[in-house]
Amino acid sequence: MQRVLLGRMGIRSLKATAQPSQSLNKAHFSSLHKPGSPAAYVGSSMGSGGMRTAQLVLEDGSRFTGVSFGHEDSVAGEIVFNTGMVGYPESLTDPSYRGQLLVSTYPLVGNYGVPPAGVTDEFGLPKHFESDKIHASAFIISDYSHHYSNWEAGRSLSQWLNEEKIPGLYGIDTRLL
Repeated sequence: MQRVLLGRMGIRSLKATAQPSQSLNKAHFSSLHKPGSPAAYVGSSMGSGGMRTAQLVLEDGSRFTGVSFGHEDSVAGEIVFNTGMVGYPESLTDPSYRGQLLVSTYPLVGNYGVPPAGVTDEFGLPKHFESDKIHASAFIISDYSHHYSNWEAGRSLSQWLNEEKIPGLYGIDTRLL
């Protein structure tokens, strides 16, 4: 089964074919897309070396192939961009990104890992996060650092996305999006 990250309307999965890029057609897109809202699809399938390859398909038919590094599931959302150079834990937990496919324009993400959950400040608020969970529906980045290093890191970004059941996709040219 090929899992598909959908734009706006809901969760669907499509059968994998010999040519995955043909598994989404205009009829599928128009039946799933809410008129007037930007949309995107990502389908994943097992690539060489055990990596999960994925394809981001935009409303205009543009296709981008990348690698899945988060939870393996299908989700829906509008594509939005974050231009910050640091702060992916804060961005992902920001409630303003609820239900959206968050694209980080910074070229390297994941290099400092994710701080442990449950650490609060003097007011009882999360010290390293904007809220107590990830609100974005998915995280799309240019390059993912599989090895992280920070004295406060408790886990990798990939581990956190999996724990929170959030798909992640890297290897996408975010400048082109």
